[in-house]
Amino acid sequence: MQLRYSFRVYPNTVQQAALARAFGCARVVFNDAVRAREDARKAGQSFPTAGQLSRELITEAKRTKERSWLGGVSAVVLQQSLRDAEAAYRNFFASLTGMRKGRKLGSPRFKSRKDSRQSIRFTANARWSISDRGRLNLPKIGAVRVKWSRTLPATPTSVTIV
Repeated sequence: MQLRYSFRVYPNTVQQAALARAFGCARVVFNDAVRAREDARKAGQSFPTAGQLSRELITEAKRTKERSWLGGVSAVVLQQSLRDAEAAYRNFFASLTGMRKGRKLGSPRFKSRKDSRQSIRFTANARWSISDRGRLNLPKIGAVRVKWSRTLPATPTSVTIV
């Protein structure tokens, strides 16, 4: 059983800038994954695997001069962005074959920087924590103030910032 709770966070100006950077990096990695898949489809090649995309779009891209800024964000955020792209394609193909119930889905689209609703996800691998003072410690962002409207029944497995 999965439960989801929403809480309001109050980042300071430095944390807001770090979150904006993380949102942008996650969007770029998602768009690169969609572009790689579309390029492979147009070329008639098989789709790149998640491991290949991770190696090319995250690990090797961080080493280049043009994309070195990806290193300023937690790697878990970038990996989760790749997983989101993978899930979008999985749902699209399941919709095409009739395996997915509901309306037919279109192919994944590029994320826009002008969209006001951006999100990033931290899993347990990111080593985030809740401090004794009730702050949410996020990697490469810091301790963010949270308005806890209820107590959590268990330790969360992931945190999504929207």
